[in-house]
Amino acid sequence: MEPLAEDEVYGVIGEEGFTKLVAAFYRQIPADDILGPMYPKKDLEGAEQRLREFLIFRFGGPLRYLENRGHPRLRMRHAPFPVDTGARDRWVEIMDRALAEAQLDPRAEAVLRPFFHQVATFLINRNSPGPGLHA
Repeated sequence: MEPLAEDEVYGVIGEEGFTKLVAAFYRQIPADDILGPMYPKKDLEGAEQRLREFLIFRFGGPLRYLENRGHPRLRMRHAPFPVDTGARDRWVEIMDRALAEAQLDPRAEAVLRPFFHQVATFLINRNSPGPGLHA
């Protein structure tokens, strides 16, 4: 199996693949005790669209995200949210389940999974509270 370059993922899974993946992710968010409170319920659909459009752009698809939102500036956009290692780990756990549910081409999954793990770590912006401490 020949590995994919990042910009080839869209060509393999297309809009449908990213739509399935992101929908599977966001179905899990409202009930999650760590991430659910970080996502405004009134904008869950907007958050889903933004993630889908970002991933499509990032992995070789149309540039709609850039046209509508400009440069991703992920750290800046996520700064208001308390992303500690617990939130990072939960985000990765939920995305891993979404990847399993979406059943994408294994070559695409081999590119996406490490990307999600790396970016989630990059977005940590708070120290995790120690035992008995509350953030």
